[in-house]
Amino acid sequence: MNITEEHQKAETLYSSGKFADAFEIYLGLAKSGDPKAQTSVGYLYQNGEGVEQSYEKARLWYEEAVKSEYPVALFNLGVLYSNGAGVFKDDHTAFQLFLKSAILEVPHAQFETAYMLELGTGCDQNYSEAAFWYEEAAKRGNIEAFNNLGVLYRDGLGVEQSYEKAVHLFKRSADAGNSSAMYNLGFCYDGGLGVEQNSDLALQYLRQASLAGNEKANDMLEKLREQGDFAF
Repeated sequence: MNITEEHQKAETLYSSGKFADAFEIYLGLAKSGDPKAQTSVGYLYQNGEGVEQSYEKARLWYEEAVKSEYPVALFNLGVLYSNGAGVFKDDHTAFQLFLKSAILEVPHAQFETAYMLELGTGCDQNYSEAAFWYEEAAKRGNIEAFNNLGVLYRDGLGVEQSYEKAVHLFKRSADAGNSSAMYNLGFCYDGGLGVEQNSDLALQYLRQASLAGNEKANDMLEKLREQGDFAF
């Protein structure tokens, strides 16, 4: 059985919930130097699937895969540094790892890179660079990136301000189930920002956001109830 077949067998076992069996296959491949398997072993240790959870062992295996510049390992190791799991929390190191992974086209890494640039966490704040990486993540289907890029367009941060573009991006994200985008879309309809003002649609999106667990939407709906703007 070649390496590809071994990976496929391990992935099938993992998908069927046989984590320990998948771990044994990945471990054998990892010890032979396969970076994809090293990343999988790290992930299983990180999440305690098929093996006792150990952030320390997860870090060690990710570091082995990072030697080969394996994109997902760079991202996963960045997550450990960002959360201080198995290592001292280090936002600068996390950012550098996310950025390397982002350049290698990992969508989640592109989103995290953008988010850190937007906030200036572990790096110098740079809205235009944040917008660039949100757009890259959005191109690859990251739903949160559509929403966050919409916020930058709404507020004119790092991009030319445009309520119309913001609404378009919020809708893409909201249609995919993002509660923050539902809230932001409701806000736009309520204020007539980039769309014709529509209180009914504003309320509809706020309710959807609330049902999806968005706290801002819950708070706004509660205020509207207190004001007597609607009964339920």
